[in-house]
Amino acid sequence: MPRNRPVHSRCWVLWWAALGGGLLGLGSLSESLAQQGPVLLPPGQIPAPSLLTPQVQAAPLAPVVVEPASAVEELLRRGMQLESQGRWGDALFHYEEALRNYPAEATLQRRYELARLHYDLVRRYTDRSFLRILETLSPQEALGLYNEVLSKIQAHYVDTFNWNDFLQRGVVDLEVALSEPIFVNRYLAGVPPAKLAEFRQTLRTLVEHQQLESRSATWQRIRTLAEAAYQQLGLPPTAVILECLCGVTNTLDPYSAFLTPSQLEEIYSQIEGHFVGLGVELKSEGGKLRIVRVVPGSPAQEAGLRAGDWILAVGSQSLVGLTTEQAADLLQGPEGSLAELTVQTPGQPPRQVRLRRRRVELPSIEQARMADPQMGIGYVKLACFQKTTARDLEAVLWDLYRQGMRSLIVDVRGNPGGLLSTAVEVADKFIDQGVIVSTRGRSPQEDFTYTAHQAGTWRVPLVVLVDQESASAAEIFAGAIRDHRRGTLVGQRTYGKGSVQGIFPLGYAGTGIRLTTARFYSPSGQSFNRVGIEPDILVHRTARIPPKDGLAERMSQPALPSPPGNPAGWRPAGIPSSESGLPEMPLPGPGPAEAAFAPTPGSLEEDSALAAALQVARQLLGRR
Repeated sequence: MPRNRPVHSRCWVLWWAALGGGLLGLGSLSESLAQQGPVLLPPGQIPAPSLLTPQVQAAPLAPVVVEPASAVEELLRRGMQLESQGRWGDALFHYEEALRNYPAEATLQRRYELARLHYDLVRRYTDRSFLRILETLSPQEALGLYNEVLSKIQAHYVDTFNWNDFLQRGVVDLEVALSEPIFVNRYLAGVPPAKLAEFRQTLRTLVEHQQLESRSATWQRIRTLAEAAYQQLGLPPTAVILECLCGVTNTLDPYSAFLTPSQLEEIYSQIEGHFVGLGVELKSEGGKLRIVRVVPGSPAQEAGLRAGDWILAVGSQSLVGLTTEQAADLLQGPEGSLAELTVQTPGQPPRQVRLRRRRVELPSIEQARMADPQMGIGYVKLACFQKTTARDLEAVLWDLYRQGMRSLIVDVRGNPGGLLSTAVEVADKFIDQGVIVSTRGRSPQEDFTYTAHQAGTWRVPLVVLVDQESASAAEIFAGAIRDHRRGTLVGQRTYGKGSVQGIFPLGYAGTGIRLTTARFYSPSGQSFNRVGIEPDILVHRTARIPPKDGLAERMSQPALPSPPGNPAGWRPAGIPSSESGLPEMPLPGPGPAEAAFAPTPGSLEEDSALAAALQVARQLLGRR
C-alpha cells in the first residue's frame, strides 16, 4: 500500500465477490471506508457452510424439492471433470450454480468447498504482490500476521467459533497446497512421495485430540506445524503460516477472505470509483475469456471493444486456458503503457487492437434519461453503490426533474452491491421516515439501525427493476422500498445476499482481511440471505440489449418533445410551494401482482422487464 494512503482501522462493505470475473484493476465491489460505516459485499459465491464446521444461518432455507439423483450425479460428473482439468474457477462457478438449485445436497457442498480452496490458492500464487510477501516476510512477521488475523476474527466475526476449528482449517488448506501443482512445483519439486506421506501423518498427529483454549495456544500450534514442515519437507515457514492463515479466513464463509496488497488496493480504488487499466470486465467460459462489460469512456470502449467479445491473447501470450486473475495480471500495467490485444467478435475473424492504459472512472450511474418523455417517466440505471453514487444520483434526479419527470424507474438489475452507507443514502432519497435497514452481529458494536429523514425526500412515483443478480446493497435499497410500500418492484427474485463485510487493513506488508461481521435485515425484520426478494410483478425473462443497439439508445432519441414545465403535480420534498408552484401528489402503494407480466407481441420495448416497469409507471400516473 502506498505510504501516502491513510490506513483506516476498518472499512465496511456490501459486496458481490464475482467468481471468474473481475473488473481489470479492481478486485470486486468493495467495502466502505471506516468513516462511512458498514458496507455490503456482492455475492458471486453462495453462502455455504464452512469446510469443517456448520455455520449459523440468518434465516431458514427455502423449501427444497428433492430432484432425481441422476440430475445431481450429472452435475457432480461435470464438476469433477472441470476439477480434473485444473479449471478451479469454472468448477467453483459450476458448483455455486448447482447449489442454487440443490442447496441441500451435501456432496455438491463438499465439492464446492474443495474447489474454493484450490481456486483461492491458485489465485494467490498468480498474484505478484503475494509472491513478494513470500520473499520478504520473515517467519516471525508471518506469525505476527496470523495472530493479528485471529484477533480480528475474535473481535468482529459474525458467528461463534472455536480455536480447534481454526487449527483444522489451516491444516486442510495446507493439505490442498500439497496436492496443487502451482505450490508443489514451487516448493516440493523432487520431494519423494514417501516424504509427503510422512508429513501428512505428522499433520494428523498435530491436530488429533487437541483442546485449544486460546488464541495464543492456536498460534503456538501453528508455529510447531511450520517448524515440522520445514524440517521434514524444507517448506519455507512463511509459506506454511500464510496457508494456515488463508485456510482460516477463506473458509469462514463465502465472503470472508485474506486480501493480498493488490486486492486491498483494488478495493480502495473501487470505493473511490476509479482505477488505472483498460476498462473491461472479464469472465472465464469454457477455458476462454469473454468481455462481460466495457466501462463507458474507457480505452476499451474507445477501441471498439464490446460486451460479448473474446480476448484471445495479450501480445504473443495466449489467454486460452488462463484464469481471469492470470489474464488480469497480463492486462494490467502502469498508466500510459500500451497493451496489444487479439480480440474476436463472435462470427468475425480475430483482430488486433492497441490500447493505452489510463485512469478509468467507474460510473455508478450507467444511464439516466427520459424513458417516456410524453408521460414524464424517467429512467436511472444504477450499476453499483460506490462512494459518489448518492451525490451523482441527486444531480441526475434534478436534471430529469427539469425535463419534466413525473414518475421514475430505478434499475438495479445486475447491481452487485457496494457500500452500505450509500445504499442507505439512496433509499433515504425516496423514503421520508422509518427504518431503512438494520444490522446485527455477534458483537453489539456491529448492531446498527439506519433510519430515513424527511428532508430532501423525492416523492415521485417509483418503480424498481430487480433481477437475480441484484445483490447486497441493491437488495437493501429494494427491500426498503418494498417494505415501506414506496414503490413497485418489477423483474425477478433477487440474489439473496444478506451479510455485511468489514475490510480491515493489517499491520504487515500492506495486506488486509475481509470479514463477515453482521447480517442485515429489512425494515420489516426479514433477512434476504439465500432467499432474496420477490418482486411485486414477476417478469419471467429479461432480454439484455447492449446500449448501442437496444432500447437504451432509442430512449435517448425521443420521438416526442418533453412536455413544457412540469404538469405532473408533484415536487421534491423541501422545495417551498412558492418556489415550484406545484402541489405535492400522494404516491399510491403497489399491490401484489396476480400473474407474471408478459409483454404484448410487437411491443416496442424489447427489454420485457423494462416494458413492464414502463407500464406500471404509467398506471401509477393514472394513465395507460
